[in-house]
Amino acid sequence: MTSSSPAFSMRSVALAAFLPAALFAIGEGAIIPIIPVVASGLGASLPFAAFVAALILVGELIGDIPSGWLVSRIGERTSMIGASLVSIAGLVTCLLAPNEIVLAVGVLVIGLATAVFALARHAFMTSFVPVEIRARALSSLGGVFRLGYFVGPFLSAGVIELTGSVQSAFFVHIAGCLGAAVSLLVLRDPAAAFGQRPAERRRRRADDGGEIVDEAEGLVAVQAQGLFATLWRHRGVLVKLGSGAALIGAMRSGRQVMLPLWAVSIGLGASETAIIIGVAGAVDFALFYTSGQIMDRFGRLWSAVPCMVGLGIAYLALSVTHDLDARVGWFIAVAVFMSLANGIGSGILMTLGADLADKSDPAPFLGAWRFTGDAGSAGAPLLISGVTALVSISVASGVMGVLGLVGAVILVRYVPRYSPHVPRSER
Repeated sequence: MTSSSPAFSMRSVALAAFLPAALFAIGEGAIIPIIPVVASGLGASLPFAAFVAALILVGELIGDIPSGWLVSRIGERTSMIGASLVSIAGLVTCLLAPNEIVLAVGVLVIGLATAVFALARHAFMTSFVPVEIRARALSSLGGVFRLGYFVGPFLSAGVIELTGSVQSAFFVHIAGCLGAAVSLLVLRDPAAAFGQRPAERRRRRADDGGEIVDEAEGLVAVQAQGLFATLWRHRGVLVKLGSGAALIGAMRSGRQVMLPLWAVSIGLGASETAIIIGVAGAVDFALFYTSGQIMDRFGRLWSAVPCMVGLGIAYLALSVTHDLDARVGWFIAVAVFMSLANGIGSGILMTLGADLADKSDPAPFLGAWRFTGDAGSAGAPLLISGVTALVSISVASGVMGVLGLVGAVILVRYVPRYSPHVPRSER
């Protein structure tokens, strides 16, 4: 790989690497707040609406298993284009769904496609971005997705107001997927920014025996083939600190289901819900760089624990406001506070995974670490759905609040053991 200044490299790769991700994220951010609303409008009960919303995360968890194999066979760019098209198929299914069951199938398909897009995007960045600026590039990529989750709800609110149809919000994600696919097709190959042709990047000779290998495909293939073996090999840290990571994932995904579901339960419309969640998303987006600064300067614990404690308190506060006269005001306040707490922890899972991974061969552990976090992300909405069905949505919020505080205790115990803070001056 030819050397180049970080500034030049970042500018060269920015459009091709970040634009497709931004378009896809804007679309996803547009539909997440309205899935429970659509399900409810099609006749779903509140618990089943929560279940339908959870299926996008369940789909991502299921899709994590074959996505590495798929990307290793057809490449990153082709995988992202294919995932965008499959996602469109799921979105059209949602758009035309005559009942909540068909809607659930469409949401699950969207989740499966999202998993492939996410892994392909990771391999894409790993392939093209020089090691010396990789951390900044991946951090910026996280900010791009938060930007999408901020912008998307406002677009869906506008489309709903213009058309008078809640389902029309799915058109925003359809447009985002089409835009992502087209941008991947027409933009200049990022490898050219580093003075390389795609064939030169994709095929290099190994030192031992001259075997021809593919760097990006090797990364994702190892992630896919060794996932369950790696989970068993690193079961100690994954059970201990990994349980804290799973709870972080759970608290984050839970808010994506709880907030729109809560809005349905207190009678808010789809456009009002999208606007409130979009405003909260602005707070989340604004803090992604601050979180990195906190972690680098004071240590991982000072980002992870305030994030979990803040989210736990927010869930607990929400649980006692459902029947208050000012419940809409409380909902707005809690939504913003949740985003503040979540923003403080921006990038914590990726950073902890990087701290723990073998520096000479990080891919197997990172694949297992991501699967652990995704398991928590997929489990939380199902838990919310189940508790809501058995008791009430207020109790479900309270249960999530307690889990957040339990997660904070786990992080306090195990983050210093597995990821001790090293002052920047001593690195």
